[in-house]
Amino acid sequence: MVVVVANSLPSAIRGRMKLWFIEPKPNVFVSGIKDHIADKVVDYLISHCPEDSGLIVMKRINRCPGYEIYSIGNSKAKFTEISGLQLIIQKKE
Repeated sequence: MVVVVANSLPSAIRGRMKLWFIEPKPNVFVSGIKDHIADKVVDYLISHCPEDSGLIVMKRINRCPGYEIYSIGNSKAKFTEISGLQLIIQKKE
C-alpha cells in the first residue's frame, strides 16, 4: 500500500497518479499497488516533484516497522528517526 499526501502537485503528476491511485481528497492519494510498482512510483515522485509540493509518501515494506516514509520539500509534518524507526512529530496543542 502507498499513501501520498501533498500540499500541491503539478497537474501532469496529479493526472499520472490517478492511473494507479484513488484521490479521496485533493492531493491525497491511496493505492494498493504491488511493491515493485510502488518503488517505481516513489522514484518517479521523488525525481519529478518540485520542492514546493510538500510531498509525504508512506509505503508499506515487508520488514519492521512495516512502512517507510519519504518526504520532499516543506511539509507541515516534522520527522525523526529513533533506532531505525521513522516517526512523525506532532506538537501538543
